[in-house]
This record gives sequence, structure tokens and C-alpha cells, in this order.
Amino acid sequence: MTKKQKKVLRRIIISAVLLVAMAVTFTVLDKTGMVDLENPSVMWRCIEIVAYLIPYLVIGYDILKKAFLGIIHGEVFDENFLMAIATVGAMVLGEYKEASAVMLFYQIGELFQSYAVGKSRKNITALMDIRPDYANIEKDGKLEQVDPDDVQIGTVIVVQPGEKVPIDGKVVEGSSSLNTSALTGESVPREVHVGDEIISGCVNLTGLIKIETSKEFGESTVSKILDLVENSSMKKSRSENFITRFAKYYTPAVCIAALALAVLPPLVNIIMGNPAAWSKWIIRALTTLVISCPCALVISIPLSFFGGIGGASAKGILVKGSNYLEALSYTKYVVCDKTGTLTKGVFQVTEIHPEGEMSEADLLEKAALVESYSNHPISKSLKEAYGKEIDNNRVTDAKEISGHGVSAVVDGHEVAAGNVKLMKQMNIQAAVPTSVGTEIHVVVDGKYAGYILISDVVKPNAKEAISGLKAAGVEKVVMLTGDAKKVADAVGSELGVDEVRSELLPGDKVDEVEKLIAAKGEKEKLAFVGDGINDAPVLSRADIGIAMGALGSDAAIEAADIVLMDDDPAKIATAMKISKKTLRIVHQNIVFALVIKFACLALGAVGFVNMWWAIFADVGVMILAVLNATRALSFKE
Repeated sequence: MTKKQKKVLRRIIISAVLLVAMAVTFTVLDKTGMVDLENPSVMWRCIEIVAYLIPYLVIGYDILKKAFLGIIHGEVFDENFLMAIATVGAMVLGEYKEASAVMLFYQIGELFQSYAVGKSRKNITALMDIRPDYANIEKDGKLEQVDPDDVQIGTVIVVQPGEKVPIDGKVVEGSSSLNTSALTGESVPREVHVGDEIISGCVNLTGLIKIETSKEFGESTVSKILDLVENSSMKKSRSENFITRFAKYYTPAVCIAALALAVLPPLVNIIMGNPAAWSKWIIRALTTLVISCPCALVISIPLSFFGGIGGASAKGILVKGSNYLEALSYTKYVVCDKTGTLTKGVFQVTEIHPEGEMSEADLLEKAALVESYSNHPISKSLKEAYGKEIDNNRVTDAKEISGHGVSAVVDGHEVAAGNVKLMKQMNIQAAVPTSVGTEIHVVVDGKYAGYILISDVVKPNAKEAISGLKAAGVEKVVMLTGDAKKVADAVGSELGVDEVRSELLPGDKVDEVEKLIAAKGEKEKLAFVGDGINDAPVLSRADIGIAMGALGSDAAIEAADIVLMDDDPAKIATAMKISKKTLRIVHQNIVFALVIKFACLALGAVGFVNMWWAIFADVGVMILAVLNATRALSFKE
């Protein structure tokens, strides 16, 4: 509890004790006949007023001050004004206990609301507790703690077990396990070794590691994520904007209605020859002012979205604003990039088919050696699959045949490796693979030795992600890719996407998204899911841009509206479920608050609801709405 909250709590306790003491004292005096509270003398009336003014001012002086300042600055119609005018009016009419009680319970509700909001912020802060306090730099054999802002690019920093990684970089010494749960929501540690890229915000669990920084602290992943979360409240949802506009017109309308209720019925009665007590109608008008306070809506709706964004953060899903969280609920079209989104984006050897007397190991070895001088991704995949150190002394006369492949002399044998075009050029009859992938055909001493297939491997949970989207209400999933039609169709068929559009350039992807946007309904939303590196134009054009598989990518964090902090496409469906749960809570609070308030307003106008019921309609509804809003913080599949 903050100092301010403790101060308010002390005032509540003092005011409550004084209010109870005054009520008991005057009741005892009335029962014993010492004072006739029905017809008190002027002296006792003054004593009673002063006695009840003490707890009233103790608990309500700040509300009265805010209302006064609001009137001076032209911001009249807010909850402070409503509370001030209602309670001051009640005091003037002799309803001392009721006036003090209204202010007391209003402050109790405000304290509860402040505590709930603070707790929500602490939960989110705990979930995103990734800001490093310092960075270790080794000087003269000793570690020196410096401000991360002072560390330059290329500096070698030391991260000991239990410390946060302060800045993005590459491991240059040591190996360890990293806890990435604050970033990705995953509890399984990530292993890192020399040469691995590492991002800030992770917690080092086991071994000491040294990292060469690749960015300044302000540009590191941790800084960008914190900035994203802190500014998420700036982008309001339609529901929040509606409540803001609603309160703008609702409060003045209620004040005018209360004034009419206080004046018109007595005037009508006087005209009809039936004079009525003005005080009765004024009390009813003041009661409606208390009931009408829009606190429950003004507080609980933003809190619901704040909680939803916090709940998403716990799952490794960063949402840049409540408007994007809300839009997810209306998403009917999801367009996915293939490479790096539905597939791993890393080429691997998936099949080895030797011919004749050649074994799989020999075929892979020949292909890896002949490709050893190339830096092409295909060559790297072959060398990784071979898994042994390449002895360059075994390879001579290496030549690259542009657009076809490579050739070289390996252990005294002429070896060529390449595509079908190379086989045709060499007049070699190549086998036709039954599976889909990049074909590497190998020829040894003029004879066909077999082929190797290299594929971009589909992510293990990609198929589950597509089915999860359908279950979440998505009507159509489209995959866009620059790959050949044969490869793209095979991946699309395996995953169960509705439509595949292949052989596209980056500019073509924007055109395809434009066509899909033009074809969808006005209220339907289209989300594009990409890796955030080369898909920035499409991420920006879609209704919702979701960057995934791009942990630490500047392009992802800047271009996308939602960032998935791990490589899991199934998180898209999770984000949609969180969005729908948050909206359900928002709609529940709106309906609940308005129904109770309008019902009590109607009953208050005809005299069936007194000031105590008015307190429930205001404070009670607000507390229940805030409690409901805090449910958005937690989400379980």
C-alpha cells in the first residue's frame, strides 16, 4: 500500500469512528430525553451540525477541493462535482449522517479502486521485471558495475549466475541456461553457447558467460519491450473511447435531470393547488446525483483492458494498445507468411537417397565436401548435416557453376553437386524425388550417385496453431510465400490452411493483403502474421500486424501491433482468446453498471430508493465492477 493510500485509509478510519460516535451519542441523548432531535433547539441544531461536519470534512475535504478547482477551470461535470453537490445539499437539508456516510463510502470505493489498479500494475511489472540495474565490465581482473546506458557497442560484459542479461549481444565465452519466462512466458530454460546471439531481459541461471554487446542499451530488446508496455495505455479501444464520450454527455444530462426533479414537481403541485415540501424533492434529486456517478464505468473499463494486456504479457504476447487487443476479437481473416512463421526458416537435410553402391553417409560426405567452399544456405545445411570438420586438403579444383551447382575434385574423384539443370547439362539421368524440397543431385566420376533433399522444416506446433485459429473463430487462413508453388502447396496442405498464394515478391504480398481487405466485411478484421524483418510493409497495412519468430527483432517491435516473444504460432489463438475474455468482462461491466444505475435512478426519482441505496448504486457497483475487471489479469487455456 502506498503512502497516499495509507493516508486515505487513516482518514477513513478516523471519519468512520467519529461518525459512529456522533450517531450513538445523539441517539442516546434522544432516547434519554435530554435532546429532542425531532424538534431540537437552535443550540443543539448547531452542535449537531458542527459534530457531523467534523467527520464529513475529515473524509471529504479533498473531494470538495477538487470539485471547487474543477469549477474554476471549467471542468465542472465529474464525479467530484456530483459527490460535492449531493453531500453539501444533504447537509443543508439536515441529512447529516447520510451526507457524511455518502462521502465515507465513496472514499472507501476510491481506495479500493486505487488498490486494485496498483495491484494490476504491480502484477504487470512483476511479469515484465526485466529491466537490468547494472552491467558488469571486467577491469584489471575485477568486475565493475556500470550503468547499462554507459556501455558502448562492442564492449564485453560479464553476466554471472542469477543476474539479468542487460544488453543484446553474442556469447564470446562460457555457456549457460537462460530463464526467458519474463519475455516468452515459457518455463523451459534456453541453452546458450559461444557464438549464440543473446537478448537482454533473460536471467542467467547456471554458468558465467561473457557477451560482446551488439546494441546500445536504449536500442536493446529490454528497452524496446518496456517502452512498448508502458505506452500501451495510450492507444484506446473503441469501448474506452465510448465510455469517455458517454461520460462527457451523461454527467451534465444527469445534473440537468436532477435539477428538473428538484424544481418541476413542486412547481406543478403548487400550480395544481397542492403545495408540497421542496425538501422531499431536493433529497430525491441529490439521491439521483449520487446514484448517477459513472465511476464504475470510467474505472473498470480501462482496468479491464489493462489487465488483458498484462495477462497477455504473462504468456509472452506483447500488445501495443487496447485498441489492438479489442480488434483481435473481430479477426476473421489471418494471413500468414510461411518462412519463419509456419516453418522454422532454417534449411535442413530431410532426405538422403543414394544410388548404386553409394551409402547415405558417403553421399552426404561427398556433397558436403564439394560444397565446402560455398557460403550458400544450402551448402551450410549440408555441412551441418555432415557434422564433421571439413578437411579442405581433400578438395581441389572447386568451381561454382552459376545457377546450377558446384564441382570439385574430392579425394581424387570428380564430384559435381547441383540441381536438375546441372544434370541435364551433364547428360545425367537424375532420379525424381517423391517428396517436396530443394533437390541436390550428386555425380561422382560421371555416374549418378543419388540426391539429397533440403527443406525448410515445418514448426512442430504449426498445424495445431491453424486449427486453434479456426476454433477461435477465424473464417479463413491464407498463406503467402515467395516459394515455388509445389513447395508452398505441400506445406499448405500439411498444415490445413484454406488458401495458398505462392511465388510472391515482397511487394506482391502487400497487393494480396489489399485484395483480401477489400473483400472482407466492414467490421471484420484481417491480421497478418510475419517474422517482422522483411514483412514490415504488410504488417503495417493489415488491420492487425502480428510479428512472430523474431525475438529481439527491431523491425518486429516497431512495425507490428502485437509481438509474440517466442517462436510459437499457437500464441496467436491464445491472444485471440485473451482478447475475447477481456471484451466479455468489459461488456459485463457496462451492462451491469448501466442496468443497476438506471434502475436505481428510476426508483430514486419516485422516492423508492433513499441515500443508502444510492451509496450501493455508486460505490457497491464500482467495487463489483473493479473486482470483475481484475479477472482479465489471469488466463488459463
